[in-house]
Amino acid sequence: MRILTASDRALLVEAADLDEAMRLNLAWEGLPGVVERVPGARTVLVRFDPLRVSATELAHTLAATEVDAARPPINGEVTIPVQYDGEDLDEAASGLGVSAEELVNRHLAADWRVAFSGFAPGFGYVVSSDPLFDVPRRSSPRTRVPAGSVALAGPFTGVYPRESPGGWQLIGRTDAVMWDIDRDPPALLAPGTAVRFERVRADARLGAAQVSRNGDHPSHPRRAARQLADADADGPGFGTASAVEVVRPSLQLLVQDAGRPGFAALGVSASGAADRRAMRDANRAVGNTVAAAVLESVGGAVLRFHGAGVAAVTGAIGTLTLTGAEGFARPILHGEPFATFDGDELTLGHPESGLRCVIGVRGGVDVSPALGSRASDTLAGLGPEPLAAGAVLPIGEAAPHAVEPGAVPRDLPAAGDVVELEITLGPRDDWFTADALEVLTAQEWTVTPRSDRVGIRLQGDAPLERSVDGELPSEGAVTGAIQVPPDGQPVLFLPDHPLTGGYPIIGALTDRSLDLAGQLPPGVRLRFAVQVRSDS
Repeated sequence: MRILTASDRALLVEAADLDEAMRLNLAWEGLPGVVERVPGARTVLVRFDPLRVSATELAHTLAATEVDAARPPINGEVTIPVQYDGEDLDEAASGLGVSAEELVNRHLAADWRVAFSGFAPGFGYVVSSDPLFDVPRRSSPRTRVPAGSVALAGPFTGVYPRESPGGWQLIGRTDAVMWDIDRDPPALLAPGTAVRFERVRADARLGAAQVSRNGDHPSHPRRAARQLADADADGPGFGTASAVEVVRPSLQLLVQDAGRPGFAALGVSASGAADRRAMRDANRAVGNTVAAAVLESVGGAVLRFHGAGVAAVTGAIGTLTLTGAEGFARPILHGEPFATFDGDELTLGHPESGLRCVIGVRGGVDVSPALGSRASDTLAGLGPEPLAAGAVLPIGEAAPHAVEPGAVPRDLPAAGDVVELEITLGPRDDWFTADALEVLTAQEWTVTPRSDRVGIRLQGDAPLERSVDGELPSEGAVTGAIQVPPDGQPVLFLPDHPLTGGYPIIGALTDRSLDLAGQLPPGVRLRFAVQVRSDS
């Protein structure tokens, strides 16, 4: 195997093939210091805690692993009904040198198995032993692939769990629900599951998938992730407001917390607050645990408090005003806790520096969790939906600490400022020319408006030139990864990024640079500096 640096907290292990990658992934279950593993087509991404194990120590342990030659066990069976009427069916068949009917028949006859998950929650990479299935991705990805689309790419079949962009070849569609937060497990195509595709004619009802996994799991309609509550005018008394209402939302107003790590096997990224420090500062200010749910706002907004409580605003810097029910307005200090009373309205001005404001309320935002977290994952559609005017969010009662005035001020960038971010190179820096590696750190990269919580699209005068052509088999990616699509203009992954991808990653931000990355508004100019490694 070959062990590559994926970040200052992750290693990417190359295996000989998919089967070995699957066996290695199982062998590393429970390994001390390992936080999470993300298997890929021929790799396993291993995220670790540097306080428990160093990169060097972990690499030695991983390299010494002996794996069982036996194939991993089957984890239940699923039958998926498919109408084979996809837009790319004829083209894919022609590219493989067979008729469309033969492609369908061999797809039905093959023994399929879920190798790993990624891209989005519920998206399983399903592989068979039939050598026919080795299909190139589309040269130009679609911006919209409908949910339920059955598609081919490389040796894999996949089913899109929800509408999303995609470059796979579409051969059919199904009504089977790939992802259901109220099902156990939520992913229909969990790793290790045996899959059989069943043909359904176009004039027949598709019906639901048949599942056998140590007993049948009923499929329930997905419950709304966002919990709304009527405001209680009396409230629970001073110290914890009963609710906060959205009067005017910002460009993007979300509930966030520390995220949901540990679900990579289901194709679920950690997500969570884009600026973790701002979340911790806001929660400390109001006396919450540091990971309590907060509001994350891009741009100006107006919030109304129901009941008496305490709040604080951290992150991006802008004008803050609190207007009482009687109409009297007073300025609010950034980072400092302030008392709120029933009917008070907090107005967040447009940020003068930074991008995302974080609003903490004593007791925390108490919406319903999904997989143990209240974070809104905008790519996966997990957690509360983006908040609109009229949304009323209940506030919890657990605030174990006293309020804490005196937040440490931060110097956040505005459009036009130059920011330096620290990176590690790899795992695919060897896919780029020597000139590209020099360009990566020598030139400035501008943050474009085409940026969100999935990733920041960067623009530089000189694109990054590859030395290796062709497709990269899907492999894991970390938050902070610098992925380079064919145009050579990098995308810097933020918390809602896909777990796996097929474009090469030239480097990744160090952990201490991630919070600043979450505060970069359009127009900021970036420089990357390679970390001088000192591993012990």
